[in-house]
Amino acid sequence: MGKIIIICGSTSDFDFANKIKEPLEKKYEVELHAASAHKEPQKVLEIVEEGSKNPRNIFITIAGRSNALSGFVGANSNNVTIACPPFKDKLDYLVNIHSTLQMPSKTPVLTVIDAGNCVLAVERLMGMQ
Repeated sequence: MGKIIIICGSTSDFDFANKIKEPLEKKYEVELHAASAHKEPQKVLEIVEEGSKNPRNIFITIAGRSNALSGFVGANSNNVTIACPPFKDKLDYLVNIHSTLQMPSKTPVLTVIDAGNCVLAVERLMGMQ
């Protein structure tokens, strides 16, 4: 069975990440990391390379604003990558959602906006394994 690897763009995203991590760690092995694709690309790449050793692992990326993290992870791994960007409010959502939704070619990132729905999506994917 695979594990869930959550990568946040910043430690300030940990409160949001815990809404996903806490229910999942009751059933699965979960890792939580903070690494910015903009500021620490090598660190992100090391996490992705290690996590990609098991094709059953699932990556969850949590980054808002200019979300390079999700695309970086999705492009550098053959594992499922789910982006679950946090938003402060509706204005933040309206301004920043496109950096998560618009991915380059050959960068298959699934986007789930709600933390609870992200948990359900991961549980269903893990059930397929």
